Amino acid sequence: MESVNSPTNRQRAERGQASTLWGIGANVALVLGKGTAGVLGNSYALIADAIESATDIVSSGIVWLGLRTAAREPDDNHPYGHGKAEPLAAMLVAGALLAAAAYIAYESILRIQTPHQLPARFTLAVLAVIIAIKETLYRRVLRVGQEVESAAVKADAWHHRADAITSATAFVGIGIALLGGPGYESADDWAALVACAFIVYNAYHIFRPAFGEIMDEAPAGTWVADVRALAEAVPGVVATEKCFVRKMGLEFFVDLHVLVDGGISVREGHAIAGAVKAAIKRARPAVYNVLVHVEPNLA
Repeated sequence: MESVNSPTNRQRAERGQASTLWGIGANVALVLGKGTAGVLGNSYALIADAIESATDIVSSGIVWLGLRTAAREPDDNHPYGHGKAEPLAAMLVAGALLAAAAYIAYESILRIQTPHQLPARFTLAVLAVIIAIKETLYRRVLRVGQEVESAAVKADAWHHRADAITSATAFVGIGIALLGGPGYESADDWAALVACAFIVYNAYHIFRPAFGEIMDEAPAGTWVADVRALAEAVPGVVATEKCFVRKMGLEFFVDLHVLVDGGISVREGHAIAGAVKAAIKRARPAVYNVLVHVEPNLA
């Protein structure tokens, strides 16, 4: 269970936004480096990699806007807050990945059918550096996404991983082309085509949990069990009955039925419900609201 010293939802949103901005800055530099090296080195796999990084910039911008919107306070039109903007951003990132994969696949097939020169050897060194940078970004952003429990930030991390995979397949393709020599020029393009399959897989990996969140799917892990345990530890609670937990952006909403002694007053039952709500929010700061329904224990 989380401690009372856990970061607030606003702090979690700010951490997610900061990691996203770091990724945008890195991708701007990588697009320029990849694109230049791909053109000068005659490597479409590297150019495709630059295209994938360009979609990273767009998707990271979407994630950043999604997190900013999700962190806004509830208003008259959105009494439950703006949290759905966060998984919506993740779903848009998945769409951007699919669009990039389709474009890269189309261009790769065209180049496979068109004779061209072997890629330059220096492109291998460029790709090695890119793979290291992208894998580092993936690990860093994923750690933040897991800590703040953000589908959009995790999606941004997986976009970095997709870029690293694209670079790795490009490295293999260029290596095969250079080792094989004349007649193996298209290995570079086949590598870009293979990378599309990995990109599509990552798009699904991003889309699935975000879609589940939009559909109010129960959160993974021990959330429900922890909430029940916290409620049942409150004096006056005999047991818990129904317990529903749903995630909305960076926040969680709990609907809970607790059983209390049927002979106590309404005032006492209300006090127990308040204590249950306080206990859950204190232990789980990510919980925005707890709706407690008090039922008499008739046993």
